Amino acid sequence: MSVRNVEVGWQLKAACRGPQAIVFFPPSNPERRDEKRFRERNAKAICETCSVRDDCLSYALTIREQHGIWGGLSESERRELLTV
Repeated sequence: MSVRNVEVGWQLKAACRGPQAIVFFPPSNPERRDEKRFRERNAKAICETCSVRDDCLSYALTIREQHGIWGGLSESERRELLTV
């Protein structure tokens, strides 16, 4: 099985698919700290309902994804996991 097939399998089931996906990544313009917290809190709330959350987090950790909310964790939270 190729990596591409593995990715598509869980991504098709992700709760973040669709118009709400915008909250998972920072905007192209600067955002204030309170705006970032609000955006990330909304993204994490979607992650809590997701049936493939563990797969998503595992993928992000494996590829060392540096941006956005993946598997319910932010960039800094994932970085912390990797240093433990």
